[in-house]
Amino acid sequence: MRTRITLLLIVFAQLAIAQSYVPELSNDRVKIKPVVDIKAYTFHLNDVVLLESPFKKAMEADLKYLLVIEPDRLLSQFRTHSGLKPKGAKYAGWEDSGLAGHTLGHYLSACAMQYAVSRDPEYLKRVNYIVDELAECQQARKTGYVGAIPKEDTVFLEVSQGNIRSRGFDLNGAWSPWYTVHKVMAGLLDAYLYCNNDKALKVEQGIADWTETILKNLNDEQLQKMLLCEYGGMNEVLVNTYTFTQNKKYLDLSYKFHDKRILDSLAVGIDVLPGKHSNTQIPKAIGTVRRYEVTGDKHDFAIGDFFWNTVVQHHTFAPGGNSNYEYLSKRDVLNDKLTDNTMETCNTYNMLKLTRHLFALQPSAHYMDFYERALYNHILASQNHNDGMMCYFVPLRMGTRKEFSDQFNTFTCCVGSGIENHVKYGESIYFKGKDGSLYINLFIPSQLNWRDKEFQLTLNANLPVDPAVKFTINTAKPQVIPIHIRKPYWLQSDAVIKVNGEFVKNIAPDKEGYWVVSRKWKKGDVIEVMLPATLHAMAMPDNVSRKAFFYGPILLAGNLGTTEPDPMKGIPVLVTAGSDIKQWLKQDERDPLTFKTYQAGFPTDVTLQPFYALDDEHYNVYWDVFTPQTWKEQQKVYEEKKKEEYALEQRTTDYIRLGEMQPERDHNFSGEKTEAGESHTRKFRVARDGGKLVFTMKVNPEASHSIIATYWGMDNRGRNFDILVEGEKVGSDDLNKYKDSKFYDISYPIPSKLTKGKNTVTVTFQAKPNNEAGPVYGVRLVKE
Repeated sequence: MRTRITLLLIVFAQLAIAQSYVPELSNDRVKIKPVVDIKAYTFHLNDVVLLESPFKKAMEADLKYLLVIEPDRLLSQFRTHSGLKPKGAKYAGWEDSGLAGHTLGHYLSACAMQYAVSRDPEYLKRVNYIVDELAECQQARKTGYVGAIPKEDTVFLEVSQGNIRSRGFDLNGAWSPWYTVHKVMAGLLDAYLYCNNDKALKVEQGIADWTETILKNLNDEQLQKMLLCEYGGMNEVLVNTYTFTQNKKYLDLSYKFHDKRILDSLAVGIDVLPGKHSNTQIPKAIGTVRRYEVTGDKHDFAIGDFFWNTVVQHHTFAPGGNSNYEYLSKRDVLNDKLTDNTMETCNTYNMLKLTRHLFALQPSAHYMDFYERALYNHILASQNHNDGMMCYFVPLRMGTRKEFSDQFNTFTCCVGSGIENHVKYGESIYFKGKDGSLYINLFIPSQLNWRDKEFQLTLNANLPVDPAVKFTINTAKPQVIPIHIRKPYWLQSDAVIKVNGEFVKNIAPDKEGYWVVSRKWKKGDVIEVMLPATLHAMAMPDNVSRKAFFYGPILLAGNLGTTEPDPMKGIPVLVTAGSDIKQWLKQDERDPLTFKTYQAGFPTDVTLQPFYALDDEHYNVYWDVFTPQTWKEQQKVYEEKKKEEYALEQRTTDYIRLGEMQPERDHNFSGEKTEAGESHTRKFRVARDGGKLVFTMKVNPEASHSIIATYWGMDNRGRNFDILVEGEKVGSDDLNKYKDSKFYDISYPIPSKLTKGKNTVTVTFQAKPNNEAGPVYGVRLVKE
């Protein structure tokens, strides 16, 4: 899931401010200035115009979708919950479930940012209308709160009284309610910042005041218990409220959303992230860095700095995304995590925000190397560029395909963050240094208008097809501006830079990783930089023979066609004695972004294309690469393993990962005396003291089935329980007999009479008296 960063720049009062950035002194809306050294600032969103490129195409597809969405339908439950008559029917998907209302906050932000970029009055009209509607809802409620969360009044009343229950993603029975509150507050702040809507800040401040009322009587133990439930970027949005209002109580309130269990460990360099829900943690880190900017508390900076380095260096896949089933695994253990549920898009949305913060504090090419990789190969790849629909997960299973949202029946968290992703591609191409220099970070075709200096720059590029990147300068008067040009991590040659056709001699990257070209620039000056792309590989950290391939900044994926490939014959491995990729991966002469393996694919050669360009096709991102000798030795073992995995998948009718929010919701989980936990980097569910676990699972009405349950072996005394299907016992177990420290997959046959003619069945793990059922890590239903 995602968070909001609302940070500001030197701007004129009437101009838009660039999202997720630090304040500068002359913005009269920011009352509290940073107390730390800000070394680089972004430009206003309307100072950067995208030129033709895949990024502009993605933005245009997103804009069409923004205009299809009806504000009154997003507002429907806000009005209903305020006692007002709705003006439109509520949308389906997550907007008709426990996270109702979150999309409205994202939509406010996306429309506000697009107004900042384009000055199109249609987006301003939508922003102002939504703010007026929320103000009416707030007035009707009379508490300051405004929202659409099911049972919200009861939930927050119980919390305010110290009656707090949480299993990680629910707070007193509500699905991550503070997460949704944050989205609404963040959207209102963007309406205030980008659209100069003062009423939006007033409504947002009312929600912040209500938050103070809810939490004022809770002690630290109660607060920490509450923070077991995902709370989005509440710490960050409250810090921003403080900077806009000068009211320190909002800064103080931000500390009540400080999860000590996670954040204090990160502050001292302890990696507690394995097994944790990724996007629950990223917004917390963003909030601490934002607070550091206005307080100078190095403890807060250390959290964000250590978090970024840990996630990027140890938990990130080749396209720049992270997580599997939304969770982080052990450090540098990614090889066995290639599934249909890798790389939640919200995670990368938030990691890019955190990257922007850290770059402002300490500009360095390594931040923008990651930013480029994730932007091109996860964010851009997460959208269907024909209709603007978005991926929740961007899957990396071999032979998989992307699953896109639809217009009105999805509204997951990644639809919310997704409608923001594609309107703000211009926000990090350029930064301005505090010394008046210019940073060029990304080579996306665009035009920069530096208003303060009356200086314009046009960036023309078609990387990686054409290595030539051209910057044309138009300045009202000759002036000296040091121009910092990032040396990309994928460049394998020396710099070739020309100014007005003359070579710049003896130029090398500075300590930040940028080439610096400085002179008195005049109108018509041209800088040319040659950035020839080459093929390069990125291996799995825990399997150097499993690799992804890039051409310059672009991740290449194997196009396996529009039908599901045979797992044995349709997903090739690469067998080659050549260490030089160019020897066996050949570029198409007619299409420079298409490559084909040459006598290397087994059982057949394969075509590779940019990952972001694949929509309906099945694909491979990671490839198993063998030498002829190692393939001869491993072929039988490899094929047997693939055959077993495929056979199990073909037999599986359903699978539930217990202890995880979405899988449990999808399977109508309930129970008695249950607790969720985490061990060995996996979530589990256990029923204590005679309790039970209950959930529904899909079956084939014509087949016989078995249950396969996963347990961890150890000294598990007092773990005796029965397994029931449709209320009838199909097995019993005593976990004390599984002694080895490993996962056990135990099978229990189901009589066919219990599944015949049915599409779903109810499964129960019932603890015996004075015993526990579980811990159970997962349950798979398979056909016999």
